[in-house]
Amino acid sequence: MMSGHTDMVLVDKKGIRIDGRTADQHRQFKVEAGVLNNADGSAYVEIGKNKVLAAVYGPRECHPRHLQNPNKAIIQCKYNMQAFSVSDRKRPGPDRRSIEISKITAEALENVVLTELYPRASIDVYIEILQANAGTRCAGLTAASVALADAGIPMRDIVPACAAGKADGKVLLDLNKEEDNYGEADVPIAIVPSTDEIVLLQMDGNMTRKEFDKAISMAVGACHELYDIQKDALKRRYSTKKEEVEEDE
Repeated sequence: MMSGHTDMVLVDKKGIRIDGRTADQHRQFKVEAGVLNNADGSAYVEIGKNKVLAAVYGPRECHPRHLQNPNKAIIQCKYNMQAFSVSDRKRPGPDRRSIEISKITAEALENVVLTELYPRASIDVYIEILQANAGTRCAGLTAASVALADAGIPMRDIVPACAAGKADGKVLLDLNKEEDNYGEADVPIAIVPSTDEIVLLQMDGNMTRKEFDKAISMAVGACHELYDIQKDALKRRYSTKKEEVEEDE
């Protein structure tokens, strides 16, 4: 939750943030595909200190049946923060925030998954936040997208997500925990890189139109960098699977 009030210097006079980054630098990205053997598709993502695991099951028959859509599959997403993911220990179980993030993640993914190929089916996406440090909805969506591709589910494209925001009066890319807690604004965004279509856009806090446009531009640029890392992870996964098949033969 953003307060905009702290004695902490989030950005110094030289424009350096508390974690040593400049305003337009994102945290380190790491993406691995196919990390779980028992899921149809899976991925592990690190964005800074965030550690996120995603698993996909399906397409499979949708239960309960009253949720079935005769024209397309539905995407059922469950975002969950583990109790140990934050230092002050989160209360176990779903809360209002996790329900909201589950919903917007599913809606973002519905824009790229070819759901019309699987009428009456369900594609189930599970996102587990193992360690949280601001930006978990973006990390979760990024992981879920790679897990769907790993499951072999037809998609228009994979979806990267990143946030920008404002702290100490400066527009910053990829806020860390302190910037998110005490900054003035946070803008998570997810795109379809092949078209630059925005499939998730939220805003918490206040910005001028000029600041907002700058934040969007910075976040979209970072999404394209993350997209390359997502593709590389899937290529490595494909190469490994191909080698395993050749060894079996």
